[in-house]
Amino acid sequence: MNQSVISKSIPRISELGADLLQLTGCQRRRTLSSPFLACAAYWICAWQGYWVLAVLSLMVMSFLTYGSVSHDLVHQNLGLKRNTNDLFLMVIEAISLRSGHAYQVVHLHHHARFPHDDDIEAGASRMSLVGALCEGFLFQPRIYLWALRHPRGRLNWIIVEGVLVVSIIVAALLLIPVTIVPLVYVCLMIAGSWIIPLITAYIPHNPQGEDAAHQTRLFRGTLFRLIAFDHLYHLEHHLYPNVPHQNWHRLAQRLDPWFKQIGLKSIRSWF
Repeated sequence: MNQSVISKSIPRISELGADLLQLTGCQRRRTLSSPFLACAAYWICAWQGYWVLAVLSLMVMSFLTYGSVSHDLVHQNLGLKRNTNDLFLMVIEAISLRSGHAYQVVHLHHHARFPHDDDIEAGASRMSLVGALCEGFLFQPRIYLWALRHPRGRLNWIIVEGVLVVSIIVAALLLIPVTIVPLVYVCLMIAGSWIIPLITAYIPHNPQGEDAAHQTRLFRGTLFRLIAFDHLYHLEHHLYPNVPHQNWHRLAQRLDPWFKQIGLKSIRSWF
């Protein structure tokens, strides 16, 4: 990402507070267990015939993974050892029918290259609304193939994860004569990934911005906080990618004086 910022230097994390990089053991355990609990809730509810609850469980799981838990694992923000972090990233994204290390390669490239044209993750930010919606259908295969060509030392992980995802899909198809529960799971998880380009690229980014403070939109307001469950801090994340998502709101509060100082205007919700 272009790091030239208008006139004022970005505050260092030490000035904002090193506590923003810290998580408690309880926060860490809750973060890592939440995708598995949501996944388990789907299977329990689906087998019992509670399909509304089953679908809601996977909606929660989709939210918790790509933009939250898996995102922290991509940035290694949870304080885990490298091998442990890699294992959780592989498993959590595999049960979400995605490659965790393909995500990692593409996302870290996004942080390094946005808003350049070779930033494949933010491609939807340069599209129309319809284009961003259509991009969702091909986004996961596209970034997987890109990561295979640019593995950055993670090729083995990416290949294994691809095999796992295909195996889950094949198993669901083979089980159709017995039960449709796995097939519904597969279909819902794939569909849940279709909105990723819209949510993570089209809405928060402005590739025409003059510098790092203007290339990602600033959102404020209680309604945005409620709708996004305190996850609409994309600018703050771009400026400080090592801060885990649990601390984004506090990071935003501490950055507000600097945003005001440089004259950065926010997009505000109704209240």
